[in-house]
Amino acid sequence: MRIGWTKRGLATAGALALAIGLTACAESERDSGDGSGGDGGSTFIFAGASDPVMLDPALASDGETFRVSRQIFEGLVTTEGDSTELAPALATEWESSEDGLTHSFTLREGVKFHDGTDFNAEAVCANFDRWHNWTGLNQNENISYYYNKMFRGFANPEEGKDNGIYDSCTADSPTEATIQLNDPFAAFVAAMTLPAFSMQSPTALEQYDADNTTGTVDDTRFSPYATEHPTGTGPFTFESWERDQQVTLKANPDYWGEPAKSETVIIRSISDPNARRQELQAGNIDGYDLVAPGDVQPLQDEGLQVLNRPAFNILYLNFNQKTEALQDERVRQAINYAIDKDAVISQSLPPGSEPAIEFMPSMVNGYNPDVTSYDYDPERAKELLAEAGQENLTLRFAYPTGVSRPYMPTPEATFVAVSAQLEAVGITVEPVTADWSQYLDMMQTEEGADQRDIGFLGWTGDYDDPDNFVGTFFGAESYEWGFDNPELFDALSDARQLPNVEEQASAYSEINEQIAQFAPGVPLSHPAPSLAFSQNVQGYVPSPFGSEAFTGVSVS
Repeated sequence: MRIGWTKRGLATAGALALAIGLTACAESERDSGDGSGGDGGSTFIFAGASDPVMLDPALASDGETFRVSRQIFEGLVTTEGDSTELAPALATEWESSEDGLTHSFTLREGVKFHDGTDFNAEAVCANFDRWHNWTGLNQNENISYYYNKMFRGFANPEEGKDNGIYDSCTADSPTEATIQLNDPFAAFVAAMTLPAFSMQSPTALEQYDADNTTGTVDDTRFSPYATEHPTGTGPFTFESWERDQQVTLKANPDYWGEPAKSETVIIRSISDPNARRQELQAGNIDGYDLVAPGDVQPLQDEGLQVLNRPAFNILYLNFNQKTEALQDERVRQAINYAIDKDAVISQSLPPGSEPAIEFMPSMVNGYNPDVTSYDYDPERAKELLAEAGQENLTLRFAYPTGVSRPYMPTPEATFVAVSAQLEAVGITVEPVTADWSQYLDMMQTEEGADQRDIGFLGWTGDYDDPDNFVGTFFGAESYEWGFDNPELFDALSDARQLPNVEEQASAYSEINEQIAQFAPGVPLSHPAPSLAFSQNVQGYVPSPFGSEAFTGVSVS
């Protein structure tokens, strides 16, 4: 979601050309409403910062894919509006056993998938069994990211790996499904709010080769199902996807809940934040995400709406300990001391962003305000580098281009700020760049680990649980971080199985101190993401999790 600093002139020219083309499209789309369905046939046009990777949420880990999937798919449970509180979705009630191993869901009656097939307990079990029975490439962390992180294993795991915490799903009746786990997972029900665990049509999954890595496709993220036939129960149905341009959705006339207020939703891909702003100012889109920090006040001065999400996120600099120099704790500490977080925020992040001292925001259970911190001290950084024999250290510094993330709205600007601080303590920086999908591969695959030493990444919390932050980052060996720390892994594994939030708070507080001393990276900031809308948009409710449902949005 980004523009390179050395190519700003070319990027601006490209953005202007893109804006001209999008203007013509917008006028045509706005004139095409026939008044059927929705709220008078209205169209809501929203701009994200990049294309979705694909449209099967079970195989996704990025916000742009989830933005689309939130409209098409639903999970068993959801969250309430702009809060982190659980609310019914496809399940109206749920109950968990005291030992945390058994979770029973009462399902909503009369719900249909978009292909006309029934949503019922058998469909629930088909989805759980699909995830658990993935084989081969589908077990790769880069493919089934969330299932790997939450359930930690498969029915037929790769050599040396466990079969995870999922045991079975039983359809006790059409409206009663029971999930049995091998080990407790205190936040299991909350995890079911994740788009990755949305319910999908078993019929469509089979019909369109959703899991086929031996026949028509090599990567299930790009199967016919994941690119042309996503089939859920949500308020909108899939209409079309013009790659690198837009996804078009239509209101679901048979939706079980409150019908969508807009007949058509168009989610555009506009990587340049300047182009997104210009399109809103010109009236060619109705809203956009990831407002550049410097644009907030000018947009408000023009009378446009600017809404802020709660900063339920973390931006961090990760260290790849596959790199020998970064295996030395003194080097990792030195980099922490070298960074002035307040300066990074003032130079590259939105107003209201806060410096981070650990890898979760303060509103999450288990936050520890007293962790070991590394206050900005460039002289101490130089001393530690000298002690480690790394006065002439060179690091390959990775950052994404052509993309904005809620936790990282302007990666180039943040790179410029951080790299200057590293060079000030004697570290030579070699920039390594990639577009977003390639960048995720660089961070999450074995091959990518050979291409970089440090890099930016971050996280917007998916649900209110400390394991969703530090457990996701540090719960097991990963290509992103490249370290093996059994003591930390065991502590996180034990903490996620505790039966109540009081015990969890104490355990995760200690874990956050353990992480701070280990210094696997630098927690930089909790940025405050902003969205902008025309005056004609009503009903948009920002979510802490960053992927709102558009059901209640209308354009007057």
